[in-house]
Amino acid sequence: MNREELPPTAPLEEPLPDAHPPGLMARFRNYFLTGLIVAGPVAITLYLTWWFVNWVDNLVRPFVPTVYRPETYLPFGLPGSGLIVAVIALTLLGFLTANLIGRTLVDLGERLLGRMPVVRAIYRGLKQVFETLFSGKGSSFRKVGLVEFPSPGMWSIVLISQSPSANVASQLPGQEEHISVFLPCAPNPTTGFFFYVPKSKIIEVDMTTEDAATLIMSAGVVQPGSDPQKRNAALAGMANAARVANSAAGLKPAPAKAKVE
Repeated sequence: MNREELPPTAPLEEPLPDAHPPGLMARFRNYFLTGLIVAGPVAITLYLTWWFVNWVDNLVRPFVPTVYRPETYLPFGLPGSGLIVAVIALTLLGFLTANLIGRTLVDLGERLLGRMPVVRAIYRGLKQVFETLFSGKGSSFRKVGLVEFPSPGMWSIVLISQSPSANVASQLPGQEEHISVFLPCAPNPTTGFFFYVPKSKIIEVDMTTEDAATLIMSAGVVQPGSDPQKRNAALAGMANAARVANSAAGLKPAPAKAKVE
């Protein structure tokens, strides 16, 4: 018997090569953007830290006698010496304030400032802010939540603050308890909207305020808990996509104009 001839097996199709492989300049731009994304935050953080240390040094140095300055005995300045002096001085001030004599002097100074018309309002406002942020007793900006804003079906990240004061709460409509929240704007979380919202309208999220700020500054690109390498790759991909879109828009032919007879 003759064996039936089988049809020839079709060769496996090889993947088509990319019609437009990235050139040398395109790869150079991609690598440069990736390196910029990785090194940029580190460089800015170091610069801000160095600026803060120098600012404190220049602020404290005039109050330190020349005999106690490190540059008097060293051929170069010692960055951070003023910051160390400021930390020790503030700690000593807090220790003295806890005593009866120190508390009496502080009360005397507060009463003196309370009698000045313009200085009184500034001092009281700053004191309340500092007590809320650094006393550790308040709950401002320690929780993150979601609020339906700016329209139904759209949710925004908010930082949950404290309950309104009694005089403000009495003027709010309804019997439900309200909470004051701050809605940061992207990509600058230091600006935003402050408003009161009913407590039932807030959905608390298990997220730190640092993660919320990062999420807002990156416009959702950097998600909380994501891998650092994946975050850098996502940022680089976004930058590359923007570059490709801009290049395509520049190469797109202009629409033909109709002739006017």
